[in-house]
Amino acid sequence: MAYAVLGETRRAIEFYNQRLTIAHEVGDRRGEGTTLGNLGIAYRNLGKTRHAIELFEQQFAIACEIGDRRAEGNALGNLGIAHARLGEIQRAIEIYEQWLKLTRETGDRRGEASALDNLGVAYKNLGDTRSAIEFHQQSLTIVSEVGDRSGKSLVSWHLGLALELQDDCAQAVDLMQVFVDYQREIGHPAAESSAARVDLMRTRLAE
Repeated sequence: MAYAVLGETRRAIEFYNQRLTIAHEVGDRRGEGTTLGNLGIAYRNLGKTRHAIELFEQQFAIACEIGDRRAEGNALGNLGIAHARLGEIQRAIEIYEQWLKLTRETGDRRGEASALDNLGVAYKNLGDTRSAIEFHQQSLTIVSEVGDRSGKSLVSWHLGLALELQDDCAQAVDLMQVFVDYQREIGHPAAESSAARVDLMRTRLAE
């Protein structure tokens, strides 16, 4: 996971594969499922999305087998994002809706917020901006309630992008600035790129 954070994905995969072998040998099904999910994310980041989907499906199967509903949700989230990256938006929406239902059954508020946010992104990509805004607003309410600052910044950005499409640029700028401020606070390398995007919107508003 440390190598993954550093962006050294292939090195991370080496360690994940070793972990997977050991988990399988000792019968650690929970660890096996978690590692399959991490491997899937790594391959997805390398652009090998079809292979990632295979790994996420194995992760989901193990989670169902051992009755780990939180892991089921993680696997569904991973699967939905992977299908969305392949442009299979309707399939992604089906999976996100399944994920959302599960999070509500288990009381996973952070997971619920993520599912709603991803649904918003998917509907925006389909051109249904109104539905996208509704999902993002629901997500924003939850992340605010649970005090998830990282989640709040990301959802604010996504909601801002959707509102921009509705020509509500003034509100969009305020929301997207939340994301910029958080990125700067944590020293994210993309902070200034995000800031430039918001500054451009401010310039258009002033014209």
